[in-house]
Amino acid sequence: MASVLPVGALGVLLLRGVHDDATKQGQDQGKAQAAVIAEMAIAPALDDADLSRGVTAGQRDSLAKATDLALYHGSVVRMRLRNFSGQVVFSDDGSTSGGVPVSDPAFKVATIGQSAATLVSDEAAPGGRIIRVLQPVFARASGEAIGVLELYLPYDKIDARLHEQMVVTYRRLGGGLGLLYLAMALISWSTTRSLRKYAAHQEHEALHDALTGLPNREAFRQRALAAIAAAKRDGTGGAVVIVDLNRFKEVNDTLGHHAGDQLLRVVSARLSGGVRPGDTTARLGGDEFALILPGLDADGVRTLLENVRGSLTREMVLDGVPLSVEASFGVALYPGHGEDLEKLLRHADAAMYQGKRGAAGIVVHEGERAAEPPAANKAARLAVQAELRRALQRDELVLHYQPKVRLSDGSVSAVEALVRWQHPERGLLLPAEFLPAAEQSGLIEPLTAWVLRRALVDQQAWTAAGRDWTVSVNVSARNLDSPDFAGMVTGLLEELGASPARLMLEVTETAMVGDLERARAGVRRVAACGVRISVDDFGTGFTSLARLRGAPLSEIKLDRTFVAAVLEEPDSQAIVRSVIALAHGLRCRVTAEGVENADIADWLAAAGCDDAQGYLWSRPVPWPQVPVPHKIRAGGGVR
Repeated sequence: MASVLPVGALGVLLLRGVHDDATKQGQDQGKAQAAVIAEMAIAPALDDADLSRGVTAGQRDSLAKATDLALYHGSVVRMRLRNFSGQVVFSDDGSTSGGVPVSDPAFKVATIGQSAATLVSDEAAPGGRIIRVLQPVFARASGEAIGVLELYLPYDKIDARLHEQMVVTYRRLGGGLGLLYLAMALISWSTTRSLRKYAAHQEHEALHDALTGLPNREAFRQRALAAIAAAKRDGTGGAVVIVDLNRFKEVNDTLGHHAGDQLLRVVSARLSGGVRPGDTTARLGGDEFALILPGLDADGVRTLLENVRGSLTREMVLDGVPLSVEASFGVALYPGHGEDLEKLLRHADAAMYQGKRGAAGIVVHEGERAAEPPAANKAARLAVQAELRRALQRDELVLHYQPKVRLSDGSVSAVEALVRWQHPERGLLLPAEFLPAAEQSGLIEPLTAWVLRRALVDQQAWTAAGRDWTVSVNVSARNLDSPDFAGMVTGLLEELGASPARLMLEVTETAMVGDLERARAGVRRVAACGVRISVDDFGTGFTSLARLRGAPLSEIKLDRTFVAAVLEEPDSQAIVRSVIALAHGLRCRVTAEGVENADIADWLAAAGCDDAQGYLWSRPVPWPQVPVPHKIRAGGGVR
């Protein structure tokens, strides 16, 4: 429709131009006819007369004879011959007055030798219009203008011929404009269609992941907000689920990124195929996906996710390599766990990471150890991470050491390095105030590297002072996951000339609970360097015996919760004795944590425990302040 206006305007302009051209053509024909009459009839009859003096009777007769035939046949309607002063010296009807005023521009033009034609109205003429032509009359001898011939010519025949030509022209013009409009309409339709397709494609691209075709983070946010609002309006509920693939980095590193991309496409298809038609599957980025499951409670979510998980773990072949992929699912229910999307995502993310650290692949927030880390406030956690990064640069961290005492003779066999943060404003901070923030970011790797280097440097110092203590350093599951961690440890040992046999890395039991094969691979890489491995906090992560089999362990540390209860609870006594027997069967030493009184030390020594540490001997202190108990009485207390 928009093209109708310009095409119509163009048509009006063209028609007006054609009409004007036709009028001018009629006037030109009148000029040509007048020129012929003036030259062939008037000029010979005048015989170069001086019209300012009038004409003679003979000349008047000659003029009458020359023009009678034209007047008779109607090719001339009226005629006047005038001199330059405007006097009529001859007319067809004998009148000597009237005609165009001398002041008329057309008359003036004729006096200087140029003709002028005008279409004028005449009620007596056929068609109501005639052509008035003012034609200069030239002397045959001199060629100079001697007067003005005022002719009135019929226009009806010219008009009829022009009308026929105009009809043909109008038809051609109309057909051309119609074709032009049709072409413009087709171009407009095609362009509009292409633009709509492009806009739809751009909108799809803006809300979908290019690799998998799934809704992206923004589309997920929009749909999640809509689902939460609908549930609130209808009085129903649902779930937001965060899905994170396990060992995805190994696929990328081993088979290449093209295989990783193919894996993501397969996972996307399986996730989408495992949920209901009204559910949403989105890719948030990397190997992280999200689900929106409206209308389900906790049991319904578990049932659906178990089916999805089963589908996800089916074996696939990438580049000729058969493999199966596993994932951790973190679930937050709405409105039970909140109606704010950001809060639900934090809950689901925390539950997902809890699943990665534990044995359960599907963890629902609350009631399943899915609590958020100590720095629950995201802004506070980010602030701690920023300050900790600066603390590493400014060397604000310090190491304190707690001795491990050999229960058989009371000597200090080793010390455990425990990091502290000497904050410039808040004073000495314990690990619980900053390690969770480091675990949630990439800071855990430079922090562990700093602790290892400082511990080995301190070991050189106390070795020079005559103390041959082994040093134990805590490492996280993220350190074990890193393929570069073993190389970093070996590089530090070689750089500082330290003995691998005098370094023990303590791995929390929860790191062994999560991904068994990945944990074993990480432990083996480090143990291959000659470094000894200890399982810390044993008894808190529900480790099965199968998970300890084949792991190159040197020490198992009893968690303080069992140690503190050995004098009061028979069950704790049975557990401790069983762990000691198990460890010795695996050729591992046993160290009891959290020993705070001599009676517990005596009981542990009698039960066959090898080493112990706790406030009975010393709190964590700088290494020069570590006490050196020189003798233990038979049960274990210091004397």
